[in-house]
Amino acid sequence: MEYAGEIQRKKRLLQYLCIIGLFSIFSTTIAKNPVLPLYAESLGAGNATIGLISAVSPFAGILLSFPVGVLSDHLGRRRLLLLSGVVFLLAPLMYLAAVDPLLLIPIRFFHGMATAILGPVVGAVIAEEFGEHKGEMMGTYSSATLAGRSAAPLIGGAVLSLFAAAPAVSAYHIVYLIAFAAGIPVFLLMLRYHDPGTVRNLSSVTVSSFRENLLVFFRNRGLRCASAAEMATYFCFGTFETFLPLYLLTAGISAWQTGIIFFVQVIIIAATKPFFGRLADRCDPIRQILFGLLLTGGSLGAFSLTGSFWLLLGISCVFGIGMSLSTVAANVYAATVAEQNRLGASMGALSSIMDIGHSAGPLIAGVAVTVAGYTASFVLCLLTALAVFGYIILGTRQ
Repeated sequence: MEYAGEIQRKKRLLQYLCIIGLFSIFSTTIAKNPVLPLYAESLGAGNATIGLISAVSPFAGILLSFPVGVLSDHLGRRRLLLLSGVVFLLAPLMYLAAVDPLLLIPIRFFHGMATAILGPVVGAVIAEEFGEHKGEMMGTYSSATLAGRSAAPLIGGAVLSLFAAAPAVSAYHIVYLIAFAAGIPVFLLMLRYHDPGTVRNLSSVTVSSFRENLLVFFRNRGLRCASAAEMATYFCFGTFETFLPLYLLTAGISAWQTGIIFFVQVIIIAATKPFFGRLADRCDPIRQILFGLLLTGGSLGAFSLTGSFWLLLGISCVFGIGMSLSTVAANVYAATVAEQNRLGASMGALSSIMDIGHSAGPLIAGVAVTVAGYTASFVLCLLTALAVFGYIILGTRQ
């Protein structure tokens, strides 16, 4: 009976986490895509300001994910989840009060704090609670977040279209009220989570705690390899989502066809992550990471070889499979090789490095596009994936 009760408890926990992931990522995504640049422009922002507003959210992840992970190891997961829930609840209301586009910069950073906290803390919770099944559960949770990420721009765009005749600010405000409404179940469900073990108070966290955890992370070969894989994969993904639409335009692919290419890829990633997570639980996650890197880099390098919609759609599907393979396996491998009392710190550092790759991809590839064209940027991603492929082989050799 106790065993059956434990299974039911974990099943409910996963359901809670998936609902949290769905609504939280929906909330933060609808707040930025496609409404944020349009809202900023309506407040008088220029292109440079709009770019800065968009950049601060991933910067929050780079800056905060690791310290948040360390704090969750010391103070417990619940306290950090509740803090994240408060941010998800309050941030959408702050957009409503913005009267100057520059105010959107601190608001967007504040909103970015929510996902910077949520990602590594939930990753640590799943790794702790689900043990040998953590890969499958991480994949299931990730699929739930992708569902929220996919639905948000569709609903946000529909709202803006429906209220196009209304004053522009009113239409934007409706979108941010929807984001606020999505934050309500997130906060309420976070209230229901309780840490399974004992937690300490804030006095147990010192500067040396952060330094020690960072040193332990980078001394661990497995964690270095997992973080390199995440950085390379999201370097490729950042380049893909930023420059592929522009490349497809030059290749004569219409906007609706480009939308299909991106939509099908998201569906493939969401559908395959639980399966690939289960595979990483049962097989060697390193091999899965390596295969995923080859598919991700190779498919991105192949985009410039054809202008056929159907071939491009197929290549995009391969890219999605490669990304699904490598990302879920990297998280499983990191959780496996990390010290159990440092799971939060390890998942936080992994998340920060992932955000660095995601941000660096468009920046570096943008230079490559300017200097040598789109093909050069895609080949650069292929070379990055191959370099990390070699690094992981050398780093994991016994």
